[in-house]
Amino acid sequence: MVPFELAQLQVLMERTSGSSQVAIGLIDGPVSMQHPGLASENFREIPGANAACMSNSTACKHGTFVAGIMSGKRNSSAPGICPGCILLIRPIFPEDSTSSDRVPSATPLELASAINQCIDAGARVINLSLAVARPSIRREQPLEEALNRAASRNVLVVAAAGNQGTLGSTAITRHPWVIPVVACDLRGVPLSESNLGSSIGRRGLCAPGDSVSSWSPEGEPLTLSGTSVAAPLVTGTIALLWSEFPAATAAQVRLAVSSSGQSRRASVVPPLLNGAVAYNTLLAASARRIA
Repeated sequence: MVPFELAQLQVLMERTSGSSQVAIGLIDGPVSMQHPGLASENFREIPGANAACMSNSTACKHGTFVAGIMSGKRNSSAPGICPGCILLIRPIFPEDSTSSDRVPSATPLELASAINQCIDAGARVINLSLAVARPSIRREQPLEEALNRAASRNVLVVAAAGNQGTLGSTAITRHPWVIPVVACDLRGVPLSESNLGSSIGRRGLCAPGDSVSSWSPEGEPLTLSGTSVAAPLVTGTIALLWSEFPAATAAQVRLAVSSSGQSRRASVVPPLLNGAVAYNTLLAASARRIA
């Protein structure tokens, strides 16, 4: 629970485990659908997506682990942030993926299609713990259009900043609607392998991503690090905020979670996620609406 404490998520997690009215789009590897540690009763497969999960594959391990951060049963040894929310599972990584990169990749066209499918399925927020493979200006256009559509439909998009230790941005992290996420250690210091950049610092967040526990497909707890791990902490926080404040707009939720109690600086390092500040920001906004 230490990563949750660093991100000040206790207040939110004590109030709610999430609402079934809030759906999260998980674009990742396949998920172990009958996992005893996961709230699989709230899983929904996107029609047409191949969700078969081979437990020894990198893709299945990644998808199940990321799903567990959000949907792990609260009474389990690896509790999740928002198991009461609906998880829309849209596998995108091939089962034979053997990449050692802790942020697997998808082509811009594949990713654009998956984003559109999640929007059409009713997602309020989409988690992208992945990178863009074989990018080019021409190939990135469908992805930009899908992200623009998410913005027009008020669907928030959270994306891992990447683990290459570089300074810059990608077609995902530089899009103005995306919330990029950097992984930090338990002191709040960004991991050396986390990508940084001006757009990431301006619009993104740091979240715990060092030795975070979740679930393996085999049913055992697993500990991993990286921006893939950090992104679903932000996504889960957004889902809990919407569960508590269903009338809040996407812009209000985005502002609440992105401000995190710190003044924004012209820095390549974003502020640390603070769930308590985000909750209080929306609570104050809700009180003003009622008044």
